[in-house]
Amino acid sequence: MPRGRFLSLEGGEGAGKSTQARALAAALRQRGVDAVVTREPGGSPGAEAIRALLLEGEPGRWSARAETLLFAAARADHVEKVIRPALDAGRWVICDRFVDSTRAYQGVAGGIDDADVLALHAFGSEGLLPDRTFLLTLPLALGAERAARRDRGESDRFAARGSDFHAAVATAFERFGAAESERFRSIDASQPPEAVTAAILAELADLVP
Repeated sequence: MPRGRFLSLEGGEGAGKSTQARALAAALRQRGVDAVVTREPGGSPGAEAIRALLLEGEPGRWSARAETLLFAAARADHVEKVIRPALDAGRWVICDRFVDSTRAYQGVAGGIDDADVLALHAFGSEGLLPDRTFLLTLPLALGAERAARRDRGESDRFAARGSDFHAAVATAFERFGAAESERFRSIDASQPPEAVTAAILAELADLVP
């Protein structure tokens, strides 16, 4: 059986990654593709337990170094228990965030060297990377407005951080996209959701059977 495809959605707060992951899965299923939606941190029972540790509490609960280790541990379990088995079974996996978020949030914005993040990824997840990563971009102010509506005053540790932090995250994603243009596709997430989904599908046309 042919190996499935691995897709990830990346971007800052309020970009609509979860919404687009579900919409993309639905569109692929209509085309006969067996698609599964998952998320990071989380996706497996062990990783979901670590997710609670990472997202709950005050912004300063963990250092960037500790966060990087926790994300790597969660991802290792997620890849082993969910992502690789699905790909090996021929299913397509759509992941709401993956290692590029750690590279951006804990790496560039948090001060952890990118090589260290990738070294942990090489050990914990055997260096698995998506076949294609869709970077959802939008102005920081619009993203913050959307995130505030979504969270209703109960932001997680990352969404609650200041504008300088989120600007650094956005810059990091742009840098990754430019450096790895074969994998990344940039999508304007300020459009209506249906238009964003259509743009993603257009950038996926060469992979869809």
